[in-house]
Amino acid sequence: MGSIRQTYIKRVAIELIRQYPDAFTGDYANNKQKVLELTDLGVVVDGQMHVTYKKLANRIAGYATRYVKRARGQ
Repeated sequence: MGSIRQTYIKRVAIELIRQYPDAFTGDYANNKQKVLELTDLGVVVDGQMHVTYKKLANRIAGYATRYVKRARGQ
């Protein structure tokens, strides 16, 4: 059985992938960084990225990773 994710997590991840198709890959760490850069879930303070909603960012990045792998057949 797979994990069930909320609709807003799926909606945000799919929208980010549609707007920035080359930014997301099958690599979770890369996708997590891109989610933080492209959304307001992370804040840059003194050149350092501080995550305000870590769990939400992780869940969006995880779904984006699965979505990209499934779509590209990796």
